[in-house]
Amino acid sequence: MADVVLGIETSCDETSAAVLVGGGASSAPPPPPELASLIILSQDIHKVFGGVVPELASRAHLAALPAVVDRALAEAGIAWSAVDAVAVTQGPGLVGALLVGVVYAKALAYAGDRRLIGVHHLEGHLFAPAVEDPHLAPPFVALLVSGGHTLLLDVPAWGRYRLLGATRDDAAGEAFDKIATLLGLGYPGGPAIERLAREGEPARFTFPRPMRDEGFEFSFSGLKTAVLHAVRASDDLDRDRPHIARAFQDAVLDVLVTKLERAVRVTGHRIAVLGGGVACSRALAELAAQRLAGTARVAVASPRLNADNAAMIARAGWWRLAQGEESDWTLDARADLPLPGLDVGAPFPHSTFRTPHSP
Repeated sequence: MADVVLGIETSCDETSAAVLVGGGASSAPPPPPELASLIILSQDIHKVFGGVVPELASRAHLAALPAVVDRALAEAGIAWSAVDAVAVTQGPGLVGALLVGVVYAKALAYAGDRRLIGVHHLEGHLFAPAVEDPHLAPPFVALLVSGGHTLLLDVPAWGRYRLLGATRDDAAGEAFDKIATLLGLGYPGGPAIERLAREGEPARFTFPRPMRDEGFEFSFSGLKTAVLHAVRASDDLDRDRPHIARAFQDAVLDVLVTKLERAVRVTGHRIAVLGGGVACSRALAELAAQRLAGTARVAVASPRLNADNAAMIARAGWWRLAQGEESDWTLDARADLPLPGLDVGAPFPHSTFRTPHSP
């Protein structure tokens, strides 16, 4: 068991470090740890290019990580000598960016004779709400939505994950970024579209809801094409921009929440977890809470814990360490790291979730 865990996250364009402090190993099970500090340094340079440039991200992590770790320890009021273990994002992500964090974490742990644990980035997102809600525990349904991933999971227990459905093409967050670029809103796209959508009228444009009425899988490429046609057909984009943003956002959120509702109904779980960068969207959280009212509690972390951050990595690492797991010095970054404990087999009869036109 580790009482103090230092978390490190460098999977994309946020350099982050966090310190979690546990309640000790005297009780069984031990109480959840508390967040003592969290530092997130975002790389604004990517806004110039309209997306993350992998080489620039790696160089920025390399320059910033030592200072970010030192600041996290200082804000927690904890000396390095008091740290028991280091948890680091092993993957998936940009391999160069991941390597910076993994190599730094291994060097720290080796030099200080500390325990080391590699963490899957998506498992970190699953644990993110638990950083603020110590009573959150499976079973629950999880919708993980980010720039690189869109998937629904049945989570019967921590460390056991059953894949219900994933995107067949683009991730929802990637679709937000591409549409924001198309509308001239810059990068990242999600926050910009959400702000602009507040000014839009929902009935001015109507976009398709791909695969909404069947199964658990997602597809957003066709929706992007529909928005592209609407932008090209507009004779006054300044006038239409907020209405297009609103219609696009409504379409994406409708699909996401309808699938989440279906998963809750089929599994019978009373908790629905939202995670990933798109879960920073207040509109998504509000729609999910509205649709699931009386059926399931929606658990969603605050925005800083839904964006890529080291607190969620430390929390997932703390749990893995509590199970007696740790990584050895062969730990390496993997851009395609599979989610540990994932069962990709359909957990329910096919007929129970492919019901055309059902909500």
